[in-house]
Amino acid sequence: MKQSTSHFHEIRGLRHHVRTWGSPDAPKLILLHGWMDVSASFQFVVDGLKREWHVIAPDFRGFGLSEWTREGYWFPDYYADLERILDIHHPEGPARIVGHSMGGVVSGMFGGIRPERVARLAVLEGLGLGRRPATDAPARYAQWLDDLRDTPRFRPYASFDEVAARLRRDNPRLSADKAAFLARHWAKQLESGEVVLVSDPRHKLANPVLFRIDEAVACWQRVTAPVLLVFGKDSNISRRIKDTPEQFAERIGSFRNRREVVMEDCGHMMHHDQPERLAAVIEEFLA
Repeated sequence: MKQSTSHFHEIRGLRHHVRTWGSPDAPKLILLHGWMDVSASFQFVVDGLKREWHVIAPDFRGFGLSEWTREGYWFPDYYADLERILDIHHPEGPARIVGHSMGGVVSGMFGGIRPERVARLAVLEGLGLGRRPATDAPARYAQWLDDLRDTPRFRPYASFDEVAARLRRDNPRLSADKAAFLARHWAKQLESGEVVLVSDPRHKLANPVLFRIDEAVACWQRVTAPVLLVFGKDSNISRRIKDTPEQFAERIGSFRNRREVVMEDCGHMMHHDQPERLAAVIEEFLA
């Protein structure tokens, strides 16, 4: 297993954690994790990389070892945090960026907002959320106001083994050794002995800002970098988005210079299910 190094930076008023692997002199590769995930989750993909890379993987605010915020979590903050992380870890030239799920949304949007800062972009099942009409806004704002009345919490676990068992229930493809590794990074042990997830439970709050597909498409259309879109054949994401085939094709077609790959025998968590194959797909694209 390749060893990683932790770095901590004050970014926009919050302490952010960035995990790196490899020599700083090697070509740089940015990896962005998904919702309720952490940077260490890419360990298996990093182990599968054949070339020498300086891999840079932040924990987004409110996840992993990065600081939580009291004000809530909004996608524009992730774009701004990513830009500052690039200022620190990749100030020279456009970057190679790989984003999974929420990290794919962040990287895809950023690629259109700052096209000059992205050299190549791999989006792993990160084509946004379900379409929400403007008429949903009143109820969504009301739900958010209701949710703010109570501080959300995650239930505690008795041990890291219990966390690992939960991960394997959620993803039966996950091997016991991978689940045990992930449990130590997804959770921490309190002085009481209880084990709790490291991510901020306020991520469970309803986000009052609806996902606006027209804005996303407008950003994706401005991406100038070559784009790799990777899908897990057994993923349920397309069903959760509830797009028609024509609507989903609109999302994909927003990226002009793109290549599409469907990975067999894996679901949404492809970096856990088929990390070696995913590493090969990414390196082939980057080459």
